[in-house]
Amino acid sequence: MNPTKQLHEVGQRLWLDNISRELLVRGTLQRYINDYSITGLTSNPTIFDLAIRNSGFYDDSIRQKIAHGKSGEQLFFELALEDLTQAADLFRAIHDSTNGLDGWVSLEVSPLLAYDTQSTIKEVGQLHAQSKRPNIFIKIPGTPEGVPAIEESTFEGVPVNVTLLFSREQYVASAEAYIRGIERRIAAGRDPRIRSVASVFVSRWDKAVMGKVPAPLQNRLGIAIAKRTYKTYRELLNSARWQKLAQAGALPQRLLWGSTGTKDPAAPDTMYVEALAAPDTIDTIPEKTLLAFADHGRVKDVMPIDGGDAEVVLKEFAQAGVNDADVAAELQREGAEAFSKSWNDLLKCIASKSEMLKKVS
Repeated sequence: MNPTKQLHEVGQRLWLDNISRELLVRGTLQRYINDYSITGLTSNPTIFDLAIRNSGFYDDSIRQKIAHGKSGEQLFFELALEDLTQAADLFRAIHDSTNGLDGWVSLEVSPLLAYDTQSTIKEVGQLHAQSKRPNIFIKIPGTPEGVPAIEESTFEGVPVNVTLLFSREQYVASAEAYIRGIERRIAAGRDPRIRSVASVFVSRWDKAVMGKVPAPLQNRLGIAIAKRTYKTYRELLNSARWQKLAQAGALPQRLLWGSTGTKDPAAPDTMYVEALAAPDTIDTIPEKTLLAFADHGRVKDVMPIDGGDAEVVLKEFAQAGVNDADVAAELQREGAEAFSKSWNDLLKCIASKSEMLKKVS
């Protein structure tokens, strides 16, 4: 059995961590759905920046939009939604057959709003209305300022993908925001069935401490953090608070693994995918890693619900001078900055292409 199918069988879903018009036009995404059990995808500013910058697939659409006076963020979101609505339609049969559990695609709010609660809430609502698809998540960063936006957007009925989570504590903050939003919906007599996922980034941990810890600890921190978070995720779903909401019809906010491509060229290219096999989770997998895992990946043991050796490993990192709380805060800050840079680069790319296309039209 294909190893991607094996992951599906143990209860984990694979979503592609990529989107481009070329993937859609050439039928590559459909092939991944058929051959590799891909049941959703995610996007971010970096992904779109690379897709638009490195191909001519968007030129005709950009040309049409600038002819109608579109520019900047408005033009980008229209481009992104053209891709994502088409992808959402490819996943729609999966979405319907799983009663909305699966078959999702994600669009991120402007990263420039990562520390602006009210502007995030406003843009989330606008993008949700503009998407016009039942299976599009709007991504909100799990920054302290993003947490109340998660609650309010959930209360307003927007399906949210919480991004830029790096630790158990950041995950818990987002999960509790989602729960508060659902509790408010129930109190207001609204339907509590709002889908959400919480995206915990993994491999960036190991990149952050690469060369700073003893050799036996290399490439072990991200997986330990993931195991610790998975234990808390399972405990939350078994809690009396959540069980009360579940009895009222609420749906769990599923845990999603992000940043699962190997950063260390000396490490196995399927290392994270194999280690993160866990029932009732999602793995967003880069395209290169997907192809590697389908070719030679192995599904061994599934992640233990009690966290396994996570705390033992994390104690070893603490003894090596790693303060995981400090690293988590720094990784979230760096992630927000990186997405903001990609966002600005993306808008510059669109402006440059727009000027070029005006000249040749």
